[in-house]
Amino acid sequence: MVIDDSNTIRRSAEIFLVQAGCQVVLAEDGFDALAKIADHQPSVIFCDIMMPRLDGYQTCSLIKKNPKFKGTPVIMLSSKDGLFDRARGRMVGSDQYLTKPFTKDSLLQTVACFALPAENESNP
Repeated sequence: MVIDDSNTIRRSAEIFLVQAGCQVVLAEDGFDALAKIADHQPSVIFCDIMMPRLDGYQTCSLIKKNPKFKGTPVIMLSSKDGLFDRARGRMVGSDQYLTKPFTKDSLLQTVACFALPAENESNP
């Protein structure tokens, strides 16, 4: 799952992930993601930090508080690369931090970190 209010970021991530054989669910913001997450049960979630209505920290926290998705990796996406931003992401339960703009390689390496060896199809 890719949660980002930027259509460009969502589409770029979708193209990179689909080319790598992943199934992708897109969400425009935290509320949209929370409405879709139970139906799609993603195996990896990329979550932008700066979003309207429900920011990435709040979205990550809500995802991680749900026992069903507590173990689902959440990777924070941000154009900020500060120590404070990374620490705050960890505090709400994020598993990793990816700085935007990301490359195809950095996105796929991040997915590979969380993919199970026997898993042929991911659903980020």
